[in-house]
Amino acid sequence: MAVIGGGPAGLAAALELRARGVGSVVVVEREARAGGIPRHADHQGFGLRDLRRPLRGPAYAERYRQLALAAGVTLREQTQATGWTAAGALELTSPAGRESLTARAVLLASGCRERPRAARLVAGTRPAGVMTTGELQQRVHLYGERLDGTAVVVGAEHVSFSAIETLDRAGARTAALVTELPRHQSLEAFRLGARVRYGTAVWTATRVRSILGSERVEAVELERLDGGAIRTVACRTVVFSADWVPDMELGALAGCRLAPGSLAPRVDPDGRTTVAGLWAAGNVVHPAETADVAALGARHVAAAVAAELVGGPAVGVATDLGGPAARLEAGGYGVAIDLDALAPLRWVSPSLLAPGSAARGHAAARPARSRFVLRSDAFLRRPVLAVRQDGRELWRGRLWRLVPGRSASIPVAWLDRLDPGGGPVTVGVA
Repeated sequence: MAVIGGGPAGLAAALELRARGVGSVVVVEREARAGGIPRHADHQGFGLRDLRRPLRGPAYAERYRQLALAAGVTLREQTQATGWTAAGALELTSPAGRESLTARAVLLASGCRERPRAARLVAGTRPAGVMTTGELQQRVHLYGERLDGTAVVVGAEHVSFSAIETLDRAGARTAALVTELPRHQSLEAFRLGARVRYGTAVWTATRVRSILGSERVEAVELERLDGGAIRTVACRTVVFSADWVPDMELGALAGCRLAPGSLAPRVDPDGRTTVAGLWAAGNVVHPAETADVAALGARHVAAAVAAELVGGPAVGVATDLGGPAARLEAGGYGVAIDLDALAPLRWVSPSLLAPGSAARGHAAARPARSRFVLRSDAFLRRPVLAVRQDGRELWRGRLWRLVPGRSASIPVAWLDRLDPGGGPVTVGVA
């Protein structure tokens, strides 16, 4: 069994696979040391839900790494999975050279990344000093880099406020968080804390029009979206935060169908993709949840994988079995039904449904933590959502609120009303 990605999801899945009797588990991790983003997220807030103890990011990452090694998991660090051979084996590249790895099944736990400047189509020159939050945290927490002068952070989600703290530790002052949305997407306490402790403002309805500078960033040009006013703010660092995209290239090469909105591999509640033998878990399927949520979800998927590898076929789906990974061993598949989010919702996960089958003696598969996770593109207070199939309402309920960049969830009891022979299912604002 191969697991791609040695972050919390990948390591938690590897532990669960070993605990459930899977004999050989190899984790492929491209960084020099497994542990994922928490390695350079040096703050509290990790471990309570999955490891039952409060930990700082680096300690949390190292705890998972040591647990995996103690469980007999093989860690292939500094190793990148770059593709598939014609026979369906993984192509690996490491300092030792290129090789292939054949596995009975592969679990993608490659996580997600922040959309960089180029993908956000921000104009201007190309000076040094432009980075994502992840790059910032690695530079500061792993390599002790110092920064001077003023910074501007693009984005106003939870991780954007975390960037302020990291910049302060590096010696830089954050002038403002800039977001195109009408208000920030984090907690009000975070906004007030940033204002009082760091003197950082939050400029809403504002976009970065251009980055200016020759060798180093000198300024950003900002435009108000509610009037067109333009101003130039002097700074030496620009950090692009949040706006997550899944690291799904390996799944795409295998031929996985992708979910609209998130562009993550479509998976059923047990983590099966639309390619036989290929599974996915963690933030590669729901970009981005907290580390413990990703880890708990990966345990759930690993239990389903182990059921097929050790205990016989489990409930599952597989469609569009094209691509090299379709040649990997797998079995026990049924028919998948798409689950899609309707605007202003952006995405829902899992996005494939595995209907129950009385003939085969099982009910519809339930997702991790018995909930479907969704995101919205709009701020909505007390919205009523509805799940429908072929015009028939399966569920209706009211949520407290929806905030772009923050997850909400809906229950799973409506799965029992699913028509196994029906059409796609949608969730939207009623």
